[in-house]
Amino acid sequence: MKEILVLGYFSSEEINPFLNEISHLYKDVKIRYLQEYTRLGTAGGIFHFRDQIKAGHPSAFIVINGDVSGDFPLRDMLEFHRENLNKPVKPLVTMLATEATRQQSVNYGCIVENKTTHQVVHFVEKPSTFVSTLINCGVYVCGIDIFSVISKIRKEKQESFYSGETQEQLESIMIERDIIMPFAGKHGNIFVYQTNRVWSQVKTAASAIYANKQYLELYRKTKPSRLAQSKERGDALGVRVIGDVYIHPSAQIDSSCVIGPNVSIGKNVVIGPGVRIHDSIILGDSAVEDHSLLLYAIIGWSSSIGKWSRVEGTPCDPNPNKPFAKMENVPLFNAEGRLNPSITVLGCHVRVPSEVVVLNSIVLPHKELTRSFANEIIL
Repeated sequence: MKEILVLGYFSSEEINPFLNEISHLYKDVKIRYLQEYTRLGTAGGIFHFRDQIKAGHPSAFIVINGDVSGDFPLRDMLEFHRENLNKPVKPLVTMLATEATRQQSVNYGCIVENKTTHQVVHFVEKPSTFVSTLINCGVYVCGIDIFSVISKIRKEKQESFYSGETQEQLESIMIERDIIMPFAGKHGNIFVYQTNRVWSQVKTAASAIYANKQYLELYRKTKPSRLAQSKERGDALGVRVIGDVYIHPSAQIDSSCVIGPNVSIGKNVVIGPGVRIHDSIILGDSAVEDHSLLLYAIIGWSSSIGKWSRVEGTPCDPNPNKPFAKMENVPLFNAEGRLNPSITVLGCHVRVPSEVVVLNSIVLPHKELTRSFANEIIL
């Protein structure tokens, strides 16, 4: 891999600090952020920055949606795409797919494939009735020819807009809606590569906890040195680590703590005596004081938890007894307008005092709590 281009509508001031941090970890790969002037969609964005993508004359490039996580078989997928270039109909796009349950499949883009050639013969985005258990993972290998296709689509959208036939946004072009759906079964140049590796959408804060669990498990299988082991950490000697846990080298953790499973602790975090943390993410420069408990929670940057406090959420993991089950992206509110139970999220610079409970709640940044909360959004 030579270069990673991050495309988005967010301000570069929000994204660049993160990119600068990870650039030090992956020095052999050039990582840049390209800011869109408006929301351009998955295809509109790559078309707008086509000159940047085509620099170096690549034969193909990989597009990954920003709201998915997993163990993507990118090398195998790229090789599959290249092998199909020898066929009479060359692939325009090769999409990654995985299996879902029949009930959950309607929440995703559903794919019907030719089992022999692996060409996509039908594709529907979030159908109202069952179509297929094979779903789109939001990962694509695209040939350079895709830019000429997007150019034609863009021209057609402009003509329809200015003739008054449609009022939809001109700039927004989606790979799924504008390329895969109309091309599937018609041109034969959309292919699918199926994987059984871990994959999940990241649509909610609860899904971030599940994604964290998946990546820690992946570290254990492929990069176990990244995971915390008490005997290897001089500053955390005696800390009881259960299961898969990542601890930044700069974190300071008292030896009487119990951490894990499925916990990630960021840089410069300070954790006092007797703390128990389970299935949580603690972001940088935060502090957890003595004998507090964190379960299914995300603690934002530079936040603090007082002594003997409890910050707890409700897990939303997929049913482990159901094959191919995916995480349910439960809406924030139920039909009665009440907050659905989910993980607890503290924004950055939040202060939780000692001896309080924060349960199934969302706390916006820069808040200083004075009492316990349950099933609330603290504005």
